Amino acid sequence: MIRQAQAMIPTPWGEFLLVAYAETPDEQMPHLALVHKDFDPTQAVYLRIHSECMTGDLFGSHRCDCGEQLEAAMQLAAEKGGVVIYLRQEGRGIGLINKLKAYNLQDQGMNTLDANTHLGFEVDSRAYGLAIEIMEDLGIEKINLMTNNPDKIHAVEDSAVEVVSRIPLVITAKNENRNYLDAKKKFMGHILD
Repeated sequence: MIRQAQAMIPTPWGEFLLVAYAETPDEQMPHLALVHKDFDPTQAVYLRIHSECMTGDLFGSHRCDCGEQLEAAMQLAAEKGGVVIYLRQEGRGIGLINKLKAYNLQDQGMNTLDANTHLGFEVDSRAYGLAIEIMEDLGIEKINLMTNNPDKIHAVEDSAVEVVSRIPLVITAKNENRNYLDAKKKFMGHILD
């Protein structure tokens, strides 16, 4: 994966360098790194690995906590000179169309995990190796990882990047996402206390 382009963008949280990563320059859906203007790779970087969630990130859906986690991570990255890595692996890696199909199964009573497996997918098909490559490209050696997901912690711990601390991003449950959050905690080990 190669750094293809970058530009400073003003955001509601401050100025970030938006860096696009892809194998080829014509990739329509590159992975992204939002690097705060005060980023210092010699320090332990406040960093979030965020997997794309169009429904939550863009449309503010309350079926999940993704959009609110992204906003919290952007705010903390702005305050601490951090980085948000945005991986294009929608729906825990099953894509938007299948995610919508999974939503329909959830509306019929399945939990988020069973819906994915019913459609023939793994519970979670995401991979974090690309995030490690992006960290290496940015010169990041130590991070304060903003996550509730133990899989992300283990993925980074298995790399050359040191996890100095875990920063929780716990979002208050809503009626619309309470079952979703309960399933993530009970079956996937997400740290939501």
